[in-house]
Amino acid sequence: METNLTYEAAYKELQQIAREIETESVSVDVLAAKVKRASELITFCQTRLRATEAEVENIIQQMTITQ
Repeated sequence: METNLTYEAAYKELQQIAREIETESVSVDVLAAKVKRASELITFCQTRLRATEAEVENIIQQMTITQ
């Protein structure tokens, strides 16, 4: 996975892949590659969301300690 990939870019690409699969505009020859890429993007997005959630929880926790 690219190191400069953002959540927004990954989500946008994932939406595009989903649209292509839903409208059956993906040829059988590239379907497996598209599904694999979608899986990678889902994992990336989930990881990013979990990291952000942990960071926000940590910030909130620090704020309540200092008050």
